[in-house]
Amino acid sequence: MFKAILIDKQDDGQHVSLETLDESRLPEGDVTVRVDCSTLNYKDALAITGKGPVVRAFPMVPGIDLAGTVESSSSDAYRPGDAVLLNGWGVGETHWGGLAEKARLDSRWLIPHPSAFRAGQSMAIGTAGYTAMLSVMALEKQGVTPDQGEVLVTGANGGVGSYAIALLARLGYKVVASTGRLEEADYLEGLGAQEVIDRKTLSEPGRPLAKERWAAAIDSVGSHTLANVLAGTRYGGTVAACGLAQGMDLPGTVAPFILRGVTLVGIDSVMRPYEDRVEAWRRLSELLAPEQLDAITRTIGLEEAIDTAGELLAGRVRGRVVVDMAR
Repeated sequence: MFKAILIDKQDDGQHVSLETLDESRLPEGDVTVRVDCSTLNYKDALAITGKGPVVRAFPMVPGIDLAGTVESSSSDAYRPGDAVLLNGWGVGETHWGGLAEKARLDSRWLIPHPSAFRAGQSMAIGTAGYTAMLSVMALEKQGVTPDQGEVLVTGANGGVGSYAIALLARLGYKVVASTGRLEEADYLEGLGAQEVIDRKTLSEPGRPLAKERWAAAIDSVGSHTLANVLAGTRYGGTVAACGLAQGMDLPGTVAPFILRGVTLVGIDSVMRPYEDRVEAWRRLSELLAPEQLDAITRTIGLEEAIDTAGELLAGRVRGRVVVDMAR
């Protein structure tokens, strides 16, 4: 038997609860993992509250991230006792995920757990930090260097934004953070932001082209914000788009692309190949210190996840939430 957050849908709507389940209910997979820690991401919060069409099959255990230990395996890649990590692959959407004490998974979705981190630390990073690292790597691939000028990070108080700031600052970039919570400026500056701006300057409809300012940007917001970020990006600059907190639309023009040669790079973290995942986590191991993880992490128990999901969507959660199965 194991505990899990279970989402089900009946004629009267969606229901979510903490349940004790028999292991026989676990879905198919060639590796069974004892989950040590998971996280509560924005996508998980949408799934738990039913405020977004995240869950594609019911009943569903949410949780797009997990870190744990292999209990049993019919795969040649992993043996009992191996520490493993998972981000994405539709887990928590179409396949039971990490907000449970056990998970049964396809071994191809796993990577060895980075030795530099404990389970709670890797989940403090989670998909948010992993996506931020992929975004930074995309800027580097496009030739963006610290001497080229300011790098903007939108959605700065969220998980992706927080890690993007910390990673960019560690690499020597001058980071400007855009947030709707200016009262958190000290927190953002502590992560490495050299300037904090109000998101209102970017979130309303703007001009096709604005004054050139950003050498590059990492945007987790989308919609008008992304359009304005592109409009304000300097000639030859690069914008990595990795989220849609404001919306899926992109109400802009081609002007930044054909008049300033701006590059828009899409960042997918869900279906990323194994080699990219391993490289991103290798870089994270090199660049992030434990004290940085502590500064942007709140740890809860599994029974607190349902209530915390509502807090997250209401904008009352800063940084990352780790769900520790032992609490």
